[in-house]
Amino acid sequence: MIRNVKSSDYKDIARICKNDLGYDSDEMLVKSRIENLDGNREAVFVAVCDEKAVGFVHCEIYNTLYFESLVNIQGLAVSTKYRRKGFGSELMKSAEEWARQKGINKIRLNSGSTRKIAHSFYRCLGYDNEKQQIRFMKDIKSSDSF
Repeated sequence: MIRNVKSSDYKDIARICKNDLGYDSDEMLVKSRIENLDGNREAVFVAVCDEKAVGFVHCEIYNTLYFESLVNIQGLAVSTKYRRKGFGSELMKSAEEWARQKGINKIRLNSGSTRKIAHSFYRCLGYDNEKQQIRFMKDIKSSDSF
């Protein structure tokens, strides 16, 4: 079953982020993010099995000055135990339907270069790898600007 996220899903989602995506997710941060979603521009859908969230997709409208609006997949993960059961495909269908309802015709997502199984999954859903990128990040909390 796929449904909209509930605040009570935060522990399951934090666990999935940690165990299946490799992010050191703070449960209270996940809870706060869920409670403060901007429904005009983002949505989170969860896959539920055995009365717990076993996967999620976080979608957000992405606007630039140089391209039509897109929906950006901020995160997609299914707990290892529940993979290859159709949950990921159903989550992506929910994201695609949400994009259509918002009048958006394109979806983009990024996937780490080492996640080869995920890349195959996306290709099976009709997503193309349209360019290579290198992501840069800087922690500005404790560094000089320049």
